[in-house]
Amino acid sequence: MLKRRAGVIVLLICLASLGVNAQSQKWRSGIITDEFLYERAAFPSCHSATIAETPTGLVAAYFGGTKERHPDVEIYISRKVNGTWIAPVSVANGIQNDKLRLPTWNPVLYQVPGGDLLLFYKIGPKPSEWWGMMRTSKDGGITWSDAKKLPDGYIGPVKNKPVLLSNGNLFNPSSKEGDGWKVHFEVTKDNGQNWRTVGPIAGNGLDAIQPSILDHGKGKLQILARSKNRALVESWSADNGETWSPLAKTTLPNNNSGTDAVTMKDGRHVLVYNHVLPPGDLAKGPRTPLNVAISKDGKEWYAALILEDSPISQYSYPAVIQTADGMLHFIYTWRREKIKHVVVDPSKLKLKKIVNGVWPKLKGYTAPVITEVKNEE
Repeated sequence: MLKRRAGVIVLLICLASLGVNAQSQKWRSGIITDEFLYERAAFPSCHSATIAETPTGLVAAYFGGTKERHPDVEIYISRKVNGTWIAPVSVANGIQNDKLRLPTWNPVLYQVPGGDLLLFYKIGPKPSEWWGMMRTSKDGGITWSDAKKLPDGYIGPVKNKPVLLSNGNLFNPSSKEGDGWKVHFEVTKDNGQNWRTVGPIAGNGLDAIQPSILDHGKGKLQILARSKNRALVESWSADNGETWSPLAKTTLPNNNSGTDAVTMKDGRHVLVYNHVLPPGDLAKGPRTPLNVAISKDGKEWYAALILEDSPISQYSYPAVIQTADGMLHFIYTWRREKIKHVVVDPSKLKLKKIVNGVWPKLKGYTAPVITEVKNEE
């Protein structure tokens, strides 16, 4: 009897597992690679990944250490060589002197067309007190220049990648968290030698950080940003980013967590984010699922993918690029334990319109009930 009962339990577990697996296959059209950058690392916790395509291959960066804000947190680089991600290598730390060490934060990679690979990152005890740093590589991340501090008051791109505009301006989406949350831009024409600031954007009663830039052509730009206001917020520019409309809520929800976006070669826009409306009137919600949406105009969005939908929360701080072969590359924090890399063929995506900010239902798919919430600073 016990053997039979045990067999039934095992069977039920298997069936449940199959059901979850079947559900997880929904919203997965177009995925061609789904992998971790590493299985084991010298650090227990990681976060805030970024990715770039260089002439020698893909390069990713992220911070790792005991935990976020710990002084031992360093910036690590992974390079994909001959189809395999090689072991993480530390390229920056917050050691100030023999007695003081500070955490590092939020790396951002940018490959200058025909030029160097740029690595921006921050050092400081907390976001309201950090400062910007920069290193460059001429060989796709194998070797790096000495670290250089950005001018006082500049932090570079705060989380998401810069965008090179047709007028030669490298626009770095940035923000500050000290005296309220405010979005601004840090602009350079010479890849970080000289800087100027645009903004901050009028907040319009909204608190936003960590913008990403979409390029609609002919000088028209859009940002999408994280907020404390239960929605992704946006702003628009008609003059290549020199002036911006006040922040406004979009119809898409935000759980007070980072997002990213990119404009594809065909003019469509890709957004990766947690499509999560926090419960009640809370500003912060779980960081699962992790979703991808597509838009032609930056206003009307279509559901495209669910990269993660586990009931264990912490799939966050995504980044997205489109490589020369047309593929989309997503990279993000996986439970603060690993960094995940997903490659998607945009021509294979199956889209369904998002109406009134509600992720559309798909026959045979049921969102999991959240059972565990990881550290979600």
